[in-house]
Amino acid sequence: MAGRQLANKWLKTEALLRNADVAAHIPQTRMFSAESLRSMLHQFGMVVIKPLRGGGGYGVIKVSCARGIYSFTYMSSKRSFSSFEAMFRALNRAKVGRRYMIQQGIHLARIGGRPIDYRVKVVKQDGGWVYRSMVGRLARPGLFVTNLCKGGTQLTARKGLELSLRRRGAGIKKRKEMRNLTNTCIAIMEAAFPGIDQLGFDYGIDQSGKLWIFEVNTRPQ
Repeated sequence: MAGRQLANKWLKTEALLRNADVAAHIPQTRMFSAESLRSMLHQFGMVVIKPLRGGGGYGVIKVSCARGIYSFTYMSSKRSFSSFEAMFRALNRAKVGRRYMIQQGIHLARIGGRPIDYRVKVVKQDGGWVYRSMVGRLARPGLFVTNLCKGGTQLTARKGLELSLRRRGAGIKKRKEMRNLTNTCIAIMEAAFPGIDQLGFDYGIDQSGKLWIFEVNTRPQ
């Protein structure tokens, strides 16, 4: 029998934010509205909006503001506007008709100009949690989403970390940090949502080396 599944990204993010240590690794997140989008764009310069439900990079849009120009990127298509209002109208037409959330944009470490993030999968077996995989996902050239179903390239987490951080020993240190954070999050998720038996954690590492949690899936692909 399949374990419990939870599709709503906002509920899972809320659960993790209750732990101060974990919250320090979660990008600022708000429900989608014009006011929140304008505020976060002015604060961070770049944000990502994503549907509350769904995966595979579906409906994920990057929104930026620089030198008074507002733009958004969906897949490989980028559109720019001279006002927030014009951008917001076009953005609402581009969205996939679902409820959205806004997440602080993170400038990911890159390999050959392509952003990379990481997926850690764990499953519950015989009362304990077991690591199934820890892999890097390198975005297809020209895209900001890294999903394999969108043409991303899979490589080992160790290789991805070494190539993107370019520091001796960085791969081992960051993999250990990722595991420790994953273990803490597993306990939080299990307490908040009894019955889950598999989890997929999406992590990013920014250009300064900080580890971020982007998303937790209860039905990881």
